[in-house]
Amino acid sequence: MESDSGRLLIWREQRTRYHQSNTVERHSYRGGGILVWAGISLGGHTDLHGGMVFHGGTVTGLRYRDEILDPYVRPYAAAIGNDFILMDDNARPHRARIVEEYLEDHGLERMEWPARSPDLNAIEHLWDYLGREVAALNPPPRSLHELKQGLLCVWSSLPIPVSDNLINSMGNRCRQCIQVRGGHIPY
Repeated sequence: MESDSGRLLIWREQRTRYHQSNTVERHSYRGGGILVWAGISLGGHTDLHGGMVFHGGTVTGLRYRDEILDPYVRPYAAAIGNDFILMDDNARPHRARIVEEYLEDHGLERMEWPARSPDLNAIEHLWDYLGREVAALNPPPRSLHELKQGLLCVWSSLPIPVSDNLINSMGNRCRQCIQVRGGHIPY
């Protein structure tokens, strides 16, 4: 059943939300969309950068290095200082040799963690929050241009406690993931 927000509603027994049988993993690799990048840290976040429209598989390690790492990540890392650790989503372009060399050459440390584990990545939860907020706009975006404007609007009013709470929950996320031996956790 689909709700007014466009989200799919599922009926299940109480307290079974995160049971493996009620979890469906999806990976989207085709279609048009908007690529954005943002950084979060305790007490703040970057501007939302990007808004580039991509159609199916056009993000490469080279583009990631030249269009994300060099203009946005490196200056943000410099602003944060020695405490900076890059946490990306382990997508193939992020693991390309050219990216690894760039990070090493610029002294940028990357957090090691399992691929395809969005429940452990705070920014993935922030993207979900952002998506819900944009979907709730009245009227909702009906084009890629309106989507970009909606994303920028919602991001600019993002309350700092939202990202701080996600970052502060990392220790608990990791403990729960270990407890369920890599299974799904309630985040």
